Amino acid sequence: MPANVNSTILPFTAQAYKAGKFVTVSDADVKGKWSVFFFYPADFTFVCPTELEDLADNYAQFQKLGVEIYSVSTDTHFSHKAWHDSSPAIGKIEYTMIGDPSGEITNNFGVMRAGQGLADRGTFLVDPEGVIQFMEVTAEGIGRNAMELLRKIRAAQYVAAHPGEVCPAKWEEGEKTLAPSLDLVGKI
Repeated sequence: MPANVNSTILPFTAQAYKAGKFVTVSDADVKGKWSVFFFYPADFTFVCPTELEDLADNYAQFQKLGVEIYSVSTDTHFSHKAWHDSSPAIGKIEYTMIGDPSGEITNNFGVMRAGQGLADRGTFLVDPEGVIQFMEVTAEGIGRNAMELLRKIRAAQYVAAHPGEVCPAKWEEGEKTLAPSLDLVGKI
């Protein structure tokens, strides 16, 4: 079954590139903290480096929220290192770059392009219990925005910390939330 909101991520183990080293990453590393799985089609491409650079430029803000980022493509961890070493944009990355050449993780999250061996542009927010709280998949030519993602993470974290409250459209941190009840029906 592909991943869905409110489903638990499936077990995985993969090789990754982070901070000048090859590391092993598994689902156990994700438990206990908020995580973003950021799937993209391939290294050495066009839209992908702009998205990954945007995440790198805003990585400190994700870290302040206690969120770890895992970028994932079906390239190898060796390819990630070569791209990191050769591209000024990708060279900024401090977060973990997971290699998924077998497609296990990409398939587990349901973003593998049939017959292509490439991931769609999929973004998944996973809570500390390993449950997907947010997911978004965009078409090939539509790049994502780290600031939009940060806003959605703040909303998810707020809702998790404040049971019984929800965040309305365009909610920003510090703004009014809603407490769903029979009294609100038809009054919004």
